[in-house]
Amino acid sequence: MAVRSRKIAKILVALLLAGLLPLLLFGCGAAEEETTSTSANTTENTSTNITEDKTMPQNTDATQNPVVTFTLADGKTIVAELYPDMAPNTVNNFIYLIKKGYYDGKVFHRAVPGFMIQGGSPDGSSASTGFPYAIKGEFANNGFTQNTLKHTPGVLSMARVQNMNDSASCQFFIMHGTSSFLDNDYAAFGKVTQGLDVVDTIANSPASSELLLTKVVIQTVTVETFGKTYPDPEILQPVG
Repeated sequence: MAVRSRKIAKILVALLLAGLLPLLLFGCGAAEEETTSTSANTTENTSTNITEDKTMPQNTDATQNPVVTFTLADGKTIVAELYPDMAPNTVNNFIYLIKKGYYDGKVFHRAVPGFMIQGGSPDGSSASTGFPYAIKGEFANNGFTQNTLKHTPGVLSMARVQNMNDSASCQFFIMHGTSSFLDNDYAAFGKVTQGLDVVDTIANSPASSELLLTKVVIQTVTVETFGKTYPDPEILQPVG
């Protein structure tokens, strides 16, 4: 009876929280970013106080997945595991940019409590321009069906230009809530394993029109590949 009661309670909470306003995700490429329109009825949200989730894809062989560490200017860290089995070229691209030092000194510029935090823009804004290339969107509605990773708290995913499936390049977001309307339409590729409290703090920081009043500086981003070599990403022509 206790298990059944908990299931019923979870369903009720989900129904109560399903009214999150339409939210937008921006990409980054050579053209000015557009927005992703969504229906308020298709947006779900779990909680602004998120906890570690262990129910993610597990390694099925002896090779450990790459682990990324974001060190912020205030010394706090966010650690995430990447899933090359879900989005291989997206992971290759992220590792490539990390090793090039691209993300060092970039910022989290956008935060929506209960939804996500976004960063990695070339100029610290959502409407960034000038990134030299894009990558193919590795998600089901773009013909890439092996990526079944859901947009739940702590999941890393690539931002992109609205109505341009193959426009992701450098900007990424970290989920603060659950937003199932993003599933199959954005390339999720990793999951936070440590530092969800840091994501929570950023998501709830003061913002105006979803843009943080004080941008959160990413001092360094490093990656541990455990001896495995990941190839350079397959790239497409610049957007626009």
